Amino acid sequence: MEQSDRYKQGWEKLKEIDGEAGEKVINGLKDISPDLGKFIIEYSFGDIYTRDGLDLKSKEIAVIAALTAMGTAQPQLKVHINGALNTGSSINEVKEVILQMAVYSGFPSCINGMNALKEVLKERQEHGIKDSIGTTATDTTQTDRLKLGEQELSKLDSLQAERLRNAYNDFSPELVKLMLEFGYADIFSRDNLDVKHRQIATIAALTALGNAQPQLKFHINAGLNIGLTVENIREIMLLMTVYAGFPSAINGTNILKEVVNEQPGNL
Repeated sequence: MEQSDRYKQGWEKLKEIDGEAGEKVINGLKDISPDLGKFIIEYSFGDIYTRDGLDLKSKEIAVIAALTAMGTAQPQLKVHINGALNTGSSINEVKEVILQMAVYSGFPSCINGMNALKEVLKERQEHGIKDSIGTTATDTTQTDRLKLGEQELSKLDSLQAERLRNAYNDFSPELVKLMLEFGYADIFSRDNLDVKHRQIATIAALTALGNAQPQLKFHINAGLNIGLTVENIREIMLLMTVYAGFPSAINGTNILKEVVNEQPGNL
């Protein structure tokens, strides 16, 4: 059967990103559903991954975040951990993306993600691949965690800590304290993953989970505040059609549209 241009482009992009790991997935489908393999190549890698608007490193960071958060696709997560390492992420950057998901999808999904990374690194080492370790996060254990958390959150939105206190201090002040100390001081303050990639990971995960629309709206605004573009975030939503389905991507796009309509200068 003659292959379409979409298929040819998609196959080349798959090899560029995921190498042997991606090819194994497609070849494993040939005896049960070759059409599924064809659609993966044509749509996922031919239509979506070849688009401009978000670089390949950022796309793979978004996918690792989404798959870790959903926690239901460990083999595919391993493929995209390979992809992230192949497209410029260091080992420590991948660790940071997975670690950050403890905030959004809990520790079990984070543990499973780290185990997947451990397996991938072992396999790559056995194949003689030497990946960059990357930088280690600065030690902040002697810092006032509450103050540090407020500072980190204020980088995303200067008024958000005050909003949280107004909303919860009379009912659950512990929630605000723990969110600031763990989510923002312990996790977001870590400086071995840049702030744009942290927001890309968060936006992708919250879009994929589909159960935290107010929080997704906040992080879309935050992403724009720290330098992401509307085009960047549109691309995250299109990417999520592949990994979380069209309903999640549509809902995420609607929230992005709300943000843009409220702040038209972002266009």
